[in-house]
Amino acid sequence: MPQNTNVTRLFTSESVCAGHPDKICDAISDAIVDAILAQDPHSRTGIETVAGANQISLYGETKTTAKINYEEIVRETVKRLGYTNPAWGFSQESIFSNDVHEQSPEIALGVDQDGAGDQGMMFGYACTETPELMPLPIALAHALARRIDEARESGELTWLRPDGKAQVTVRYENDKPVAIEKLVAAVAHDEETAAEQVRSDIIEHVFKPVLEHYKFDLPGDEDIIVNGTGLWHIPGPESDAGLTGRKIVVDTYGGYARVGGGAFSGKDPSKVDRSGAYAARYIAKNIVAAGLATKCEVGLAYVIGQPLPLMQTIETFGTATVSDEELYAFKDQLIDTSVKGIIEKLDLARPIYSQTSAYGHFGKENLPWEQIVKV
Repeated sequence: MPQNTNVTRLFTSESVCAGHPDKICDAISDAIVDAILAQDPHSRTGIETVAGANQISLYGETKTTAKINYEEIVRETVKRLGYTNPAWGFSQESIFSNDVHEQSPEIALGVDQDGAGDQGMMFGYACTETPELMPLPIALAHALARRIDEARESGELTWLRPDGKAQVTVRYENDKPVAIEKLVAAVAHDEETAAEQVRSDIIEHVFKPVLEHYKFDLPGDEDIIVNGTGLWHIPGPESDAGLTGRKIVVDTYGGYARVGGGAFSGKDPSKVDRSGAYAARYIAKNIVAAGLATKCEVGLAYVIGQPLPLMQTIETFGTATVSDEELYAFKDQLIDTSVKGIIEKLDLARPIYSQTSAYGHFGKENLPWEQIVKV
């Protein structure tokens, strides 16, 4: 008798709303990067933000001719994200401190010669599971987090407050996503709205429309969890401190592919943690889009002060339709993976980074590393 080759597995990814404490910090750091690059495209930035109970602090370094008002950018960003009520223990009125200093001249020695701003390894991934060529679990999680924020910002769900998380478990059969097994959301809400109302509204206004867009059915009622502790009233850093770069798995592929050693937000493109990861995604996505593979993971590695990568790998998990030699030739035609080559090819020395600070850095059509080109 023939053997049953049907292999079933589950995979879970999560995303967070733009008002999550870590994402507040990412948004502030990237808003500062954008403001600096808008005045001086050759700037070097490494901006770290910390948000705690009624406090916001900046750390890190810059090398720039730009003159910006750090405090104004911070307060405007916090306000834009919905933290306008001091009673929540964090708002645009919170205590602010700034300890950003000038970049070390020892780092500048190499970076000024078009070398990498740091050492490290970066990975990029693409697959055919979704139209944006992203893994389905993280694509769904981002869509749910974005939808939660849209429902609050539009006034559709007036009881929502600016913090939240979404989590999705997908069932795969023979390596194909076939069903949604579990849906989880945690959302901050006002004191007047009952838990039952929160649950029913999230199912109706968030879960249903997102799953319909991706052509999946809701799981059973017992497999949907909204606010596992029952209620959540105080959003943001009053309940949980935030830090730039702490959501690196959310920012990339939801754990579905390898993750490099560094975070993205707050860094100018000379920092290969950021630009190298974008180049790796660009290569992987174009390989998949060109039909050369149905899955692709690209690896790059750099050393501080040196322009060229020490490592360049392409893994297609047995799905390639051409030889390895052809894959590497395709990569070489697509982009020069030197630090300067990446920055110039993807036009990264400009203020485009605030749009990456929530709902991931990949799968968004208007970003240069997401463009599909003919080679």
